[in-house]
Amino acid sequence: MFTNFIFMLLYLLNLESVCSDEQTGFILYCPCMGRFGNQADHFLGALAFSKAVNRTLVLPPWVEYRFGEPRSVQVPFDTYFKVANLEEYHNVMTMENFMKDLAPTIWPKSERISFCYTQRMGELENSCNAKSGNPFGPFWDNFGIEFMDSEFYGPLNYDAHNKIMIDKWKNKYPSTTWPVLAFTGAPASFPVQKENVHLQKYLTWSDDIANKAKLFIKKNMSGGAFLGIHLRNGQDWVKACQHVQDSTMLFAAPQCVGYRNERGPLTLSMCLPQPSEIIKQVKRALKKLDNVKYIFVASDSNHMINDLNKAVHHSEVKAIKLQPSNPHLDLAILGQANYFIGNCVSSFSAFVKRERDARGLPSEFWAFPHRKKSKHEEL
Repeated sequence: MFTNFIFMLLYLLNLESVCSDEQTGFILYCPCMGRFGNQADHFLGALAFSKAVNRTLVLPPWVEYRFGEPRSVQVPFDTYFKVANLEEYHNVMTMENFMKDLAPTIWPKSERISFCYTQRMGELENSCNAKSGNPFGPFWDNFGIEFMDSEFYGPLNYDAHNKIMIDKWKNKYPSTTWPVLAFTGAPASFPVQKENVHLQKYLTWSDDIANKAKLFIKKNMSGGAFLGIHLRNGQDWVKACQHVQDSTMLFAAPQCVGYRNERGPLTLSMCLPQPSEIIKQVKRALKKLDNVKYIFVASDSNHMINDLNKAVHHSEVKAIKLQPSNPHLDLAILGQANYFIGNCVSSFSAFVKRERDARGLPSEFWAFPHRKKSKHEEL
């Protein structure tokens, strides 16, 4: 009898939660800009925005681009992160659950409207063209979603910390008449707003990713202390860094130079440090650390394993990398390092830095802050 009572109580509590969500409305969006690092920046902003307008955030799958596949692949949100931890901050649910359990009744096919700031290029005029191009089409197709119309919400913006703006959203799009706001892209800015950086603490790796990271550290680094570094040096990155002089706020640069360049200028070395600079900085970091015997390297191209091992062989320190490549596992491992050196401009590094900051772990960036060379500095 008591067991039946408990089951009934849990059912009623869940029903109450669902009904509450339906009353406040939902936010859907396509994480259609960039790869994981950019999508993560956008996610934190979307989370803050959803809370500000008091709507449940429907957690979109992560959009991935795999070699040889013409269309993007959609990976369920909870493949990489725990949903329960996000619920400590705000109401969320996976898109898979939303489409299966709620969409048929509160978001019927005839009422599916896409939201965008202004019209987008595509097949239709005066339309969001929400499914034009990759990954837009594959993302919505993954759930069999077709849009019947478009809604232009300009000049409203996504500043979750501007009460006047948030009130405008609530007044223009009340949940009673607009139960679902489905955005063509993330309702967030890039890079992540300074006020939303702290939300990283609610992003907790799934048990699968966390356990794989722990196992790698145990098997390959004896479970001991290690230095983690992130190198961006692929050809696309080399080209991007050519714009440093013209764009002082390039990508994730505000994490170093500040959101108003108050901590100094962005330099080419911060975006694309030379191998010699990397080795010098690694050596300086190792001198500050006790009992570190490994350097874990994550990179989009050249891991510099041989160069690093040659440079530190007298210290009995070994550089290693993950094989085969797995960017999410790279991130989880870097988050566990005793010390981390990342790229100021990279949103991938920014993810690691935010996670480590939330846990009180030390980090620094390549070539930042600018360091005056000593006459007797060891080469």
